[in-house]
Amino acid sequence: MIALLGFIPFVSPVNFFQTWWYLLIIPLAFGVSVIYKAIRLPRLDAYWFQVWLMTGQIVLVMLLIAVALALFVQLVVPAV
Repeated sequence: MIALLGFIPFVSPVNFFQTWWYLLIIPLAFGVSVIYKAIRLPRLDAYWFQVWLMTGQIVLVMLLIAVALALFVQLVVPAV
Protein backbone atom coordinates (compact mmCIF):
# COMPACT_ATOMS: atom_id res chain seq x y z
CA MET A 1 0.00 0.00 0.00
CA ILE A 2 2.82 2.42 0.79
CA ALA A 3 4.45 1.81 -2.63
CA LEU A 4 1.28 2.99 -4.38
CA LEU A 5 1.33 6.33 -2.62
CA GLY A 6 4.15 7.61 -4.86
CA PHE A 7 2.20 7.10 -8.10
CA ILE A 8 -0.50 9.59 -9.04
CA PRO A 9 -1.83 9.13 -12.59
CA PHE A 10 -1.62 12.20 -14.88
CA VAL A 11 0.35 14.12 -12.23
CA SER A 12 3.31 11.80 -11.77
CA PRO A 13 3.27 9.38 -14.73
CA VAL A 14 5.23 6.13 -14.80
CA ASN A 15 8.44 6.60 -16.81
CA PHE A 16 8.38 3.13 -18.35
CA PHE A 17 8.29 4.38 -21.97
CA GLN A 18 10.52 7.40 -21.45
CA THR A 19 13.57 6.19 -23.38
CA TRP A 20 11.79 4.69 -26.40
CA TRP A 21 8.38 6.38 -26.54
CA TYR A 22 8.77 7.26 -30.23
CA LEU A 23 8.63 3.56 -31.18
CA LEU A 24 5.01 3.44 -30.05
CA ILE A 25 4.08 5.03 -33.41
CA ILE A 26 4.39 1.57 -35.01
CA PRO A 27 1.60 -0.20 -33.05
CA LEU A 28 -0.48 2.98 -33.21
CA ALA A 29 -0.15 3.16 -37.01
CA PHE A 30 -0.87 -0.57 -37.29
CA GLY A 31 -4.05 -0.25 -35.23
CA VAL A 32 -5.28 2.72 -37.25
CA SER A 33 -4.52 0.85 -40.48
CA VAL A 34 -6.34 -2.32 -39.39
CA ILE A 35 -9.50 -0.44 -38.48
CA TYR A 36 -9.44 1.95 -41.44
CA LYS A 37 -8.86 -0.79 -44.01
CA ALA A 38 -11.49 -3.06 -42.44
CA ILE A 39 -14.06 -0.30 -42.94
CA ARG A 40 -12.94 1.04 -46.33
CA LEU A 41 -11.95 -1.98 -48.42
CA PRO A 42 -14.85 -3.39 -50.45
CA ARG A 43 -13.18 -6.83 -50.67
CA LEU A 44 -10.76 -8.29 -48.16
CA ASP A 45 -8.58 -10.17 -50.67
CA ALA A 46 -5.47 -8.06 -50.15
CA TYR A 47 -6.40 -6.89 -46.66
CA TRP A 48 -3.12 -7.59 -44.83
CA PHE A 49 -1.00 -6.27 -47.67
CA GLN A 50 -3.00 -3.04 -47.62
CA VAL A 51 -2.72 -2.83 -43.82
CA TRP A 52 1.08 -3.23 -43.86
CA LEU A 53 1.37 -0.79 -46.76
CA MET A 54 -0.63 1.87 -44.94
CA THR A 55 1.30 1.24 -41.72
CA GLY A 56 4.57 1.80 -43.56
CA GLN A 57 3.21 4.94 -45.19
CA ILE A 58 2.10 6.40 -41.86
CA VAL A 59 5.44 5.67 -40.19
CA LEU A 60 7.43 7.01 -43.15
CA VAL A 61 5.44 10.25 -43.35
CA MET A 62 5.72 10.78 -39.59
CA LEU A 63 9.49 10.25 -39.85
CA LEU A 64 9.75 12.76 -42.70
CA ILE A 65 7.68 15.30 -40.77
CA ALA A 66 9.91 14.84 -37.72
CA VAL A 67 13.05 15.39 -39.81
CA ALA A 68 11.55 18.47 -41.47
CA LEU A 69 10.53 19.97 -38.14
CA ALA A 70 13.95 19.24 -36.64
CA LEU A 71 15.67 20.96 -39.56
CA PHE A 72 13.27 23.88 -39.30
CA VAL A 73 13.94 24.32 -35.59
CA GLN A 74 17.71 23.95 -35.96
CA LEU A 75 18.23 26.08 -39.08
CA VAL A 76 15.36 28.49 -39.61
CA VAL A 77 14.26 29.46 -36.11
CA PRO A 78 17.73 30.58 -34.88
CA ALA A 79 18.07 32.83 -37.95
CA VAL A 80 14.91 34.74 -37.08
